[in-house]
Amino acid sequence: MSNKLGRLLLTGAAGGLGKVLRDSLKPSTDVLRLSDIAGMAAAEGAHEEVVPCDLGDKAAVDALVAGCDAVVHLGGVSVERPFEEVLEANIKGVFHLYEAARRHTAKRIVFASSNHVIGFHKQTETIDAGAQKRPDGYYGLSKSFGEDVAQFYFDRYGIETVSIRIGSSFPEPLNRRMMSTWLSFRDLTTLVEKSLFTSDVKHTIVYGVSANRDVWWDNSAAAHLGYVPQDSSEQFRAKVEAQPPVAPTDPNAIYQGGGFTAQGPFGD
Repeated sequence: MSNKLGRLLLTGAAGGLGKVLRDSLKPSTDVLRLSDIAGMAAAEGAHEEVVPCDLGDKAAVDALVAGCDAVVHLGGVSVERPFEEVLEANIKGVFHLYEAARRHTAKRIVFASSNHVIGFHKQTETIDAGAQKRPDGYYGLSKSFGEDVAQFYFDRYGIETVSIRIGSSFPEPLNRRMMSTWLSFRDLTTLVEKSLFTSDVKHTIVYGVSANRDVWWDNSAAAHLGYVPQDSSEQFRAKVEAQPPVAPTDPNAIYQGGGFTAQGPFGD
């Protein structure tokens, strides 16, 4: 594939990672169409388009995708929330996005999946993309659904997807668990670029993680992407290990999904 797109859609553009990619993906496309439900900064020149959109609105999503060569889909609820909230943006929203891609012949989607798809695996395990899905909450369930949608739309319609099971992408790891799951912004950008421009990805699942010392995820099944992380959480080890130790019974010390495994139910 060429390393330049005509028009790239970035959903979730007002979120933390959306703001990072809004800046770093500019060289990858002639026009960057930016979307979120609210909170976006105004377009910066002719190379940007700002289009607010509710992912739960099928017609609005259809119009949003029209004219786009590819999509980086970060949009939706990004934390554990009641199912009704997750349903609209994360489950209906991902279906609406793929339906729009089918109708408008967009052939590549980079889907922001999550480590919470496999969150109930223990931290003592090393798993690859073929490991059993073990979602750790409603958010994880929605990302598991999104991966299944991606596989279905490739098998039936040939729409290729890279599902990135993002670990913890922040300026630096915030706790001991994130020493294993941390993904730097530089490595995130590289992985998204590889996901956009590598030929013949079909539906590829890849773990979004930097080259940390202790990693629970094996990316050998996604080697064709050519993703080689450049950063490591090791530089933050002294700062993180100065924090009070985590009790061995704390989910953050047991499960790959950490505290998400214990959130909810909501509204009882």
